[in-house]
Amino acid sequence: MNLFKKSRLFVMPALLVSAMAAQAQIAAPSPYGAVPSARQLKWQETEMYCIIHFTPTTFQNKEWGYGDADPSIFNPTKFSADQIVAAAKSGGFKGIVYVAKHHDGFALWPTKTSKYNISESPWKDGKGDMVKEFQLAAKKEGMKFGIYCSPWDRSNTTYGTPEYVNVYRQQITELYSNYGDLFMSWHDGANGGDGYYGGKNEKRKVDQSSYYDWMNTWAITRKLQPNASIFSDIGLDVRWVGNEKGLAPETSWSTITIKGNEGKAPMPGYMDDYNLGSGTRGGEKWIPFEGDVALRPGWFYHPEQDNQLKTTAQLFNIYCNSVGRGGALDLGLSPTTEGILHPNDVAALAAFGKYLKEVFAVNLAKQASISVSNVRGKQQKLYGAAKLTDADRYSYWATDDKVHQATVNLDFKQAVRFSILQLRENIKLGQRIDSVEVEAFKDNAWVKLAKATSIGANRIIRLPKEETAAKIRIRIFAPVSIALSEVGLFLEPEIKTESSTTTENVYDKSSWKAINDANSITIDLGKNTSFSALSYLPEQDKSSAGAIQKYDLQISEDGVSWKSISTGEFSNIEANPILQRIAVPNSSAKFIKLISRQAVPGNGGKVQLGLSQIEIYK
Repeated sequence: MNLFKKSRLFVMPALLVSAMAAQAQIAAPSPYGAVPSARQLKWQETEMYCIIHFTPTTFQNKEWGYGDADPSIFNPTKFSADQIVAAAKSGGFKGIVYVAKHHDGFALWPTKTSKYNISESPWKDGKGDMVKEFQLAAKKEGMKFGIYCSPWDRSNTTYGTPEYVNVYRQQITELYSNYGDLFMSWHDGANGGDGYYGGKNEKRKVDQSSYYDWMNTWAITRKLQPNASIFSDIGLDVRWVGNEKGLAPETSWSTITIKGNEGKAPMPGYMDDYNLGSGTRGGEKWIPFEGDVALRPGWFYHPEQDNQLKTTAQLFNIYCNSVGRGGALDLGLSPTTEGILHPNDVAALAAFGKYLKEVFAVNLAKQASISVSNVRGKQQKLYGAAKLTDADRYSYWATDDKVHQATVNLDFKQAVRFSILQLRENIKLGQRIDSVEVEAFKDNAWVKLAKATSIGANRIIRLPKEETAAKIRIRIFAPVSIALSEVGLFLEPEIKTESSTTTENVYDKSSWKAINDANSITIDLGKNTSFSALSYLPEQDKSSAGAIQKYDLQISEDGVSWKSISTGEFSNIEANPILQRIAVPNSSAKFIKLISRQAVPGNGGKVQLGLSQIEIYK
């Protein structure tokens, strides 16, 4: 009897301790709003990748191919996917997306769906497969691999008919079956227009809302590449930021509610794009943005752009306004006709990668004593301040459910210099934080340094100038409990001055006389003048309406009789309104007229010619 009583005395405290421990365990915060899928989490972790444009268009020195290029021109004698992918890796990029077929319709793999493919070229005696070369190069470098196959095909005679949709589906089936695991299935909103179409040379329109039957087409992706994030302007997994500058607005939510036109379901190229950049606070779906931009002015290689690459400073600014606003950076690379990156491009990538490492080499926040105003359930090990500097995206400091405003204090033994604050939320629990304010203690008072909204997967706050302080406070505001996973404090190194433009012989414009009308600009040079090229820069405001899409360049000796010396298109100018160059060697005239045969439309139909600058080159 006594032994029995003694045994009970030992058992009861153990049960009591167990019960108390169970009671003390505080549940994790409930997810708030839309949350990312597993494939989206992997995409968010990638942050930076490159898209590579290399087709017969490169050999034509055009931005978009028309679909009429002879395959015989595609013969890159020094092609090296290894060189291109290694250069991308040196820039800090973690993946590549290869353009397996652009709008010109030329397939860079030996497809069974069309004769217009790489097997008809002299490269490797018609036995090459450039998609495979890039896939293997990516694997060699430990880079992720993705594919873009344009839905618009300016070469296919069946484009615009139901038959072509079957062809397109067969093409992505080939691509998604034979080139390993893909991290991205990349698409755009290209929906028809002028093309060669097997020699018919005509304009073909398609019903953007239904032609590709995207949901059934993307079902192929989900079946064959379930881990690949689908990118287009509507998602399904990643959306377009709405411009080709790579820049997201100050507020850029990863959640969004997307609406189609005319009350129909949204489809690529057929949607209300007003909130592509900003997203929607509390939006229906988690569809973060990709900021896409080319290293050069254009997506394809043009020799005249060899000295017009973006500088390290420009690239870092783009990085902070894409990756640093919760999205990803997709940088366009353009091999030369030899099939390699130009030395200037290789150097630019290496310099950018080196600078990124320098910026984020030392997290000053790890040197601070960090305190927070509230810890969820007082569970320091689970949700305490130590989680803020452990470099784990998904461990986090959390507040109690009723605490929607809180502070993080960084106290240093001595003042530190800093210019960048980096914050991350645990996005597995949604995008919870509305805004933050950053303060420093100076002259016995708290001074506001910056504020920001839409934190999400990554938020980089660049201060207007370098600051020095021993105490920093971050004030956080949310509609629910806070779940912040990371705080970083960094000092941005100085960047050596770089030149991003080339000096080219241009004529002095001071004596010119120019006459503009709704569809053309006429320039009186004053005397007969020899010139080799003309460049046109559309207006650089927020809208590209009025920018010339199709042009006719004419010259005259007397301003009465005119001769056309060049006609063509400024491809992709609506999305990428960069400087356009028309080469016309050995030309001479007193009068030059640039006529807009087709312009980017405005909301109200016809618009005035969009013109910012004209240059004439010697």
